[in-house]
Amino acid sequence: MTNHSLPHQTIGLFDSGVGGLTVMQKLMEHLPYEKMIYLGDTARVPYGNKSRETILKYSLENAQWLIQHNIKILVVACNTVSAMGLSHLEALQEYSTIPIVGMIEPGVEKVVECSTNHRIAILGTRATIQSETYQNAIKARLPNAEIFTIECPLIVPLIEEGWLSHEATKLVVKEYLKPLKDKDVDTILLGCTHYPLIKDLIQNEVGDYVCLVDPAACCAIQVKNLLSHMQKLSFSNDLAHSEMSHQYFTSDNPKNFQKIAEKLFGCPINDVKQIH
Repeated sequence: MTNHSLPHQTIGLFDSGVGGLTVMQKLMEHLPYEKMIYLGDTARVPYGNKSRETILKYSLENAQWLIQHNIKILVVACNTVSAMGLSHLEALQEYSTIPIVGMIEPGVEKVVECSTNHRIAILGTRATIQSETYQNAIKARLPNAEIFTIECPLIVPLIEEGWLSHEATKLVVKEYLKPLKDKDVDTILLGCTHYPLIKDLIQNEVGDYVCLVDPAACCAIQVKNLLSHMQKLSFSNDLAHSEMSHQYFTSDNPKNFQKIAEKLFGCPINDVKQIH
């Protein structure tokens, strides 16, 4: 498939659920004139407790669906999929002309910048942690780093339920972070795009002196630089204002998705469409 990309084409993003909206939010801040299409695979969330084969199958289906909507760049707004490696997407001929940006490289870059004592914690899904992708990438940049990993399988379902400040979520976060007590960690990588939605809960638990790294902002900058290099950035006069609305699709429960999205963005969003 040949992709004749033009500046007014969209940026495509996908995630297992609502977590990738935190990435979309940063993209909107750094790229205010870009139109975006978001796919949240909420019917099959979470990805983090599934097999590698299943995760790769789902991500290929999501990517192929987005590619059919004439996108100019694909953002894998899911740490679990990114941790599996993006080569399974890039290897397909359909995607050969469309740049793909994941979460690993931006996250590691920010961790290296933030950590001073090189005692680093990674919070992530079971699949992300067990892949050791983040650990290996950090060690390649900081060979002497001491890395503490914590699998957090319950957090994504709680967030998808909309329990962003629920007492149950607070208790789960507190329990997961117990192993970090007295570890003198100065940087925590939020290795799942859902986690920034409860960033305040995590920060309250570990203290203000700990830097929480959200890869989303670095990802947005990487996307902007890449589009600029490709001369495919959109500007204010590329689209009429009425055409600037973003599109949201989900594979299950559009109302719940819309509720969380509006809380994150602080404004109403377009109707969320359900796909099968």
